[in-house]
Amino acid sequence: MLITPGKILAQINSPEDLRKLDRAQLPLVCNELRQFIIDNVSVYGGHFGASLGVVELTVALHYIFNTPDDQLVWDVGHQAYGHKILTGRRDNFATNRLYGGLSGFPKRAESDFDAFGVGHSSTSISAALGMAVSSVLQNNRERHHIAVIGDGAMTAGLAFEGMNHAGTADTNLLIVLNDNCMAIDPNVGALKAYLTDITTSHTYNKVRDEVWNLLGKMSKFGKSAQEIVSKVENTLKVGLLEQSNLFESLGLRYFGPIDGNDIEHVTDVLNDLKDIPGPKLLHCLTVKGKGYGPAEKDQTKWHAPGLFDKVTGEIKKKTYNKPQAPKYQDVFGHTIVELAEKNPQIVGITPAMPSGSSLNIMMQAMPDRAFDVGIAEQHAVTFSAGMVTRGSVVYCNIYSTFMQRAYDQVVHDVCIQGLPVIFCLDRAGIAGADGPTHHGAYDLAYMRCVPNMIVSAPMNEEQLRNLMYTAQLPKIQQGKSAFTIRYPRGQGVMPEWRTPLEEIEVGKGRQIREGEDIAILTLGHVGNFAVEACEILAKQAIQAAHYDLRFAKPLDEALLHEVFQKHDHILTVEDGCLPGGVGSAILEFMSEHGYAARVKRLGIPDHIIEHGEPHELYYECGFDAAGIVKAVQEMVAEEDLRPRHELAKI
Repeated sequence: MLITPGKILAQINSPEDLRKLDRAQLPLVCNELRQFIIDNVSVYGGHFGASLGVVELTVALHYIFNTPDDQLVWDVGHQAYGHKILTGRRDNFATNRLYGGLSGFPKRAESDFDAFGVGHSSTSISAALGMAVSSVLQNNRERHHIAVIGDGAMTAGLAFEGMNHAGTADTNLLIVLNDNCMAIDPNVGALKAYLTDITTSHTYNKVRDEVWNLLGKMSKFGKSAQEIVSKVENTLKVGLLEQSNLFESLGLRYFGPIDGNDIEHVTDVLNDLKDIPGPKLLHCLTVKGKGYGPAEKDQTKWHAPGLFDKVTGEIKKKTYNKPQAPKYQDVFGHTIVELAEKNPQIVGITPAMPSGSSLNIMMQAMPDRAFDVGIAEQHAVTFSAGMVTRGSVVYCNIYSTFMQRAYDQVVHDVCIQGLPVIFCLDRAGIAGADGPTHHGAYDLAYMRCVPNMIVSAPMNEEQLRNLMYTAQLPKIQQGKSAFTIRYPRGQGVMPEWRTPLEEIEVGKGRQIREGEDIAILTLGHVGNFAVEACEILAKQAIQAAHYDLRFAKPLDEALLHEVFQKHDHILTVEDGCLPGGVGSAILEFMSEHGYAARVKRLGIPDHIIEHGEPHELYYECGFDAAGIVKAVQEMVAEEDLRPRHELAKI
C-alpha cells in the first residue's frame, strides 16, 4: 500500500528543502508530517506515540539548525520517525523495521543525518558532548551539537554523568529535554516530581512567560536579549520556586519550560538559543501521541500498538481457531504473583519496563512488593543486591540487552558477594524488528563466565515456571549463587501452561528423543525447533538424539559423558552468540575430558544481526528447524563419505 505524503511534505527531500519554506508554512508541515506517520504506522506497524509528540520539535530543529553539519543526536530513537522522514527517507519509510528495510532507530550507516546510532536509553548527552569537544579541538566553534533526550531517559546515571561533564565544558552544546512524563510506562521517581514542580508552578510560569514576551520584543537589539536571559532566568527560578535549579547547579543554563508542541514558539526559542554560547538545556513540554486522540489518552498502550484502524482507533489483533500459547513475559508475570502469594519474602524489580516484562501484574496485585526503578539498570541490580542482604527474595527482571548496562554490578555487587539475586532476562536471543540494539545475543556468554552464577533457559512455559519456583527455594537462596533465567520475546508453545510447580535439579538436563546417528544439544526455546527438525530427519531415515540441557552453567556432566560416549557427531543449538556461548561450553567440556567428536555449533554468528521478524532472523542465522536439518544432513553426509576417502588414500 502506497502512502502519499501531503503536498508540502512531498517537496521536502532534505532539511535544506525545509529551510526554504516560510515560517508561516511550518504548521502545515507539522500537520502533514504527523498524518504521514499515522498513515504509515497504522498500516505497517512500529513505534508510535513518541514520534507524534515531537513533530513540532523535529521540524523546528531541522529548520533552525544546519543539519547534518550541526550534529543532532536523538535519545533512544523511538521519537525519530519524523526526523527520518525529513532527511531523505520519506519514500522508503514504509520499510521501517522490516527485514532489509530502514532501521527503527537512527543509524549512522543509514544516513549522514543520523549523527549517532541509538536504541538504548540516555546516551545522547554524552555522545553529543563528545562531538562538541571534538569540534573545539578542530577549531570549529560554529558547529552546534544538540541532544534530544526524553525525561524518562534522564533517570539513567549516564545522563547525569554526561550533564556533570557538560556543565564544565566550553562547548556549543544544547540539551533538549523532551518532557512528556512518559518512557513506555509513566515515569517514576524524584526527578519526575522535580520536573512536575517546575512545570506546575503558576507564579513562575506567569512571570517566565512575561519575560519571554519581553525578550521577543527586544531580540532585534541583538545579544542584549540573551544577556538578560542569563541574568534574569536563574533569579526567577530560585526565587519563585524557592529552590535552586538542578540543571543550573550542574553548570547548564536552563531555559523553559516551553510548549514543545507550539511550532512558532519552539522555532523562536531555538533561534534565540542558537546565539547563546556554552552548554544549555531547553525544557520542552510535549504530549506523547499528540494529534491522535487514542494515543493521547492511553500513552502506554500506544507506544507501539501494532497495526490499527486509524479512523476508529481499533488495534488489529490476529484471530485464531484454537487456543494460543501465552507470551513468556506473561507467564513470568502471573507466576511471580503465584509464588509471592506463598512466599512473603518475594519482591519484583524492573527498570522502567513493567508492561514490557509483565511485572505490572504484580504491581497491581502487590504494589508494595513490586518496584519500577526507572531507566536505571545499574541501580536495579545493586538495589536488588541490597534487598537480598536483608532476606528478600528478589526477581530482578531486565531485558537481556539492557542487562549489559549493569554488568559491573552483576559481577561486583552480586556475584563477588555471593548474593542469590534471581535475574529474569526477557527478550533473550533474537528480538526481532528492534534490531541489533535490542537483540539479547550476549547474556549466555557474559553470565556463564562469572563465578557464583547459575545460568538457565526454559524450553517452554512449564520449565519457566519450574525454574522460577526452583530459584526461590530456601536451599538456593541460602547458597551463594545468583540465578539467571533467560527467555525469548514472544509466544511459547503451551496453550495449557498453568502446570503444577515442581523443582528442577540445578545443572540437570533431560533427554527428549533417542537416536543413533547424531546428538543434538539445545538450550532454551530453540529446543522446539530441534523437535520439529528431528521429525523431518526421521522421515529421511536419520535418527537424531535430542537433549535439552536446561542449564548452561553448571552443565550436566553426567549427561554429557553419556552423549560423548555414544556419539561421534554432535550439534549444539542456542539462541545466543557463538563465541563464549553454550556451544563453546560443550567444546570446553570435550577438551577437558579428552573426547574427540565432530562438533558443530549453531547460534548467532560473530557479526551484527540486523532487524526483521524473528523467523527471518532465525533462518538467516541458520538455527531454525530448516537450519538444524541442513546442518545434520551435512554432518551425516560427511560420515557417509569418510570410508570412501580412506579407500582413495589406499
